Parts: sequence; structure tokens; C-alpha cells
Amino acid sequence: MANQTPAVVMDNGTGFSKLGFAGNDSPSFVFPTAIATKGGVGGAGGSGSGRPAVANKPSFLTGGAGGSNLSAKRGTEDLDFFIGDEALTAATGPGYGIHYPVRHGQVENWDHMERFWSNSIFKYLRVEPEDHYFLLTEPPLNPPENRENTAEIMFESFNCAGLYIAVQAVLALAASWTSSKVSDRSLTGIVVDSGDGVTHVIPVAEGYVIGSSIKSIPIAGRDITYFVQSLLRDRGEPDSSLKTAERVKEEYCYVCPDMVKEFAKFDKEPNRFLKHTVTQPNGKTSTVDVGYERFLAPEIFFNPEIWSSDFLTPLPTVVDGVIQQSPIDVRRGLYKNIVLSGGSTLYRDFGRRLQRDIKHMVDDRIRASEARSGGARSGGLEVQVISHKRQRHGPWFGGSLLGQTPEFRSYCHTKAEYDEIGPSIVRRFALLGGPGST
Repeated sequence: MANQTPAVVMDNGTGFSKLGFAGNDSPSFVFPTAIATKGGVGGAGGSGSGRPAVANKPSFLTGGAGGSNLSAKRGTEDLDFFIGDEALTAATGPGYGIHYPVRHGQVENWDHMERFWSNSIFKYLRVEPEDHYFLLTEPPLNPPENRENTAEIMFESFNCAGLYIAVQAVLALAASWTSSKVSDRSLTGIVVDSGDGVTHVIPVAEGYVIGSSIKSIPIAGRDITYFVQSLLRDRGEPDSSLKTAERVKEEYCYVCPDMVKEFAKFDKEPNRFLKHTVTQPNGKTSTVDVGYERFLAPEIFFNPEIWSSDFLTPLPTVVDGVIQQSPIDVRRGLYKNIVLSGGSTLYRDFGRRLQRDIKHMVDDRIRASEARSGGARSGGLEVQVISHKRQRHGPWFGGSLLGQTPEFRSYCHTKAEYDEIGPSIVRRFALLGGPGST
């Protein structure tokens, strides 16, 4: 049966989860990675320090009497939870507490994650897991224990037919193949992945992540929302809620070439200030002025000091530094294929500004090198930042492309292999048909 059914692709990010089927252009469901549980008390693992051993695992799907602290209230209580937008709604009423099982890209609470996956599979996707192969994503440098926990849940609780865990950065590179700028299907490039909770800069050579050169930046979508909110508050706007700040960020923000000139343009032309209408739950409307935050908010990637006193390195400098730390023989390929991924890279002209700033640094370095070597001319270096139409859900779309290839099933670990070898099976990687794949 699993041979005819499409693979299920699940990309669980810090802010949002993307669920759907391989071969589709976009995910079937996108909703917050949030879960609301009765009483607001987390299950086994509490705040999510670690996952209970298999014997203690709450086996709420099979109705078994596992020895966790959930076993005392077996039955309907175990299934009394909501995920996604329903969780956010339930948490506004009495009786439910909201939890976010993924933090900085990594699963923190395995009990909540198991329940989250349960609803994802049975309530949203409505599939029988034993009939499908599953492709899940993981962040760079994910500990092998996390991969084993994932395999344990997918095979033991859900009895899925096969499982492949792919690194998000490699999938994001594959997703960029849809861009007209990409001439070859290269798995060498650098991925700038900025979502809701964290921004990663990840170099990939021939499909393998260069782990020692990865950098993460503590500035991402949520920080931009908070920054917009603080600007609205400082101005005394009638509505400065987080929801309104998010709408302003998504609808109006863009990246400018020069912050000082942009301020001057706004001061010279008052019509650049926009009015945003907010409708309250009670039906009343209020109007919010949208001004400098349109270009100031995304500027924190390029001038982080306007928001953070802890992290001060601009994104272009981080990207250039990551490439300089990578092996010398792949650097040219990395500069040529800087791929954007994630919702926080979607601002207008984000890619153009990033490319310009990196190009300036590279050209300055080449000029300094030429001066030192007594005028010997360098052939120059191509710097290219790739934006593409699948950028928002890059890792998910890359997973969809991979999941529909004829070879995909041969990369997967099957239930039979898991039963024979155990969770450690997922430490062995079969990689996108790249070198060393088995």
C-alpha cells in the first residue's frame, strides 16, 4: 500500500509547522507550532528537559497504561488538547494552557511534540501512518539523540511505513532550483534561513552541511514584530498589540538601500506615511499610522544595534565570515549560490541589499589583496543571492521535491529495519543521492 501513497512531508519550525504531501507545490496546512493542554500542565517531561524512556512513554494512541504521570488520568483526558490556531483560541479561554514544543528549531518537549504529531497526522492530514513514508526536517547540528527520539515516536507510536529525516538547509537549496537564476542543480551553496525564532547561516558542500562554519543569529521574525510593536507604542498609536504589529510587518515592511536617505524621503514626503485600519473583536475599528517602521524594522538585520545591545554583527558580515571559514575549495561556489529561505527573508529588496553589501566586502578584500601583491589583477568573484517563489516554505518544498523522486524510498529507514536495529538506525544518513549515500 505504501508504494502507491505519496510521502507525507512535515516541517516543524519554532513558529509554524508546514504539513502536506510530496509532489505538491505548497503545504496543505500551515499553522503555529503550539499545543494547548488541559489545566496548562505539561505531560511527561514538564518543561521539556528530556523525553521519558520508551517504557514510560505515554502511549495514548494505543490506550496502553504507560508509567508516565499521564497514566493516572488515562482515557479522554489524554486526547483533550488542541494544536495550531485551535490551540491559541482554546488558550484564551479557561482551563487550557499554551505550550510551544519547539524552541530555536529543536524539540524541547517530546510529550507535547508527540501529541502535536498525532493531531497533525490523524486530524489534519487524515492519513494512516502505516500506509505512508514520512519526511521530517531537522535544524542544522541537531543532536543525534533528538533524531532517535523522533524515530522512536514515528515507528513505535505511529507505526509509519518509512522515515527520512532531512536537514532543512539541504532541502532549502533543493527548493531554490525553481529559480531562473539557478543554472545547475547544485547542492553546494550557503543557506540564509530566517524564520520566526532564529536565523541560521549554513554552508553546504555537495549536500553535506559544513557544521564547523555554521552561525546562528538571535534576530528573526519575532524580534522584528517586537520592534514594530515598540515603535507603535512609543508613538502612542491607538492599537499596538502584537497582532497589529505582525500585520504591519507583513503588509508594509521593506528593505531600503540607505537608512539615512530613507528617513529624509519620509520627512520630505508626508504621504509616505500610511494608515492601517484595525478591526477589534468587538467590531470597532481604529486607525494606526505606519511610518518609519516600514523600513526600520527589517533594517535590524543590517544594523542590529538599533534593536539589540547584545548582538551587533550585520547579517552580510556574518554570511561573508561563514564563507571565509569554509574550506577554500568551496568558497567560490558558496558566494555564487547564497539561497534565501524562510518567511523573514521575504521583504522587498532583502536579497538585493544582502548581495550588494556582501559584494562590497568581497571587492574591498580583493582590492586590498591586489595592492599588497603589487598590482597583480584578480579575476574577481561572483556574488549571487538567490530569491525564489518557494522561499517562504523552502525546506517544505525541497522535501516535497525529494519525496516524489523514485529514489526517495531507498533513502528511508523502514519499520522492519527499525524493529531489527532500533532507534540508532537514524544516525546513519543516506543523503539525497549525494556522495556517500547508501
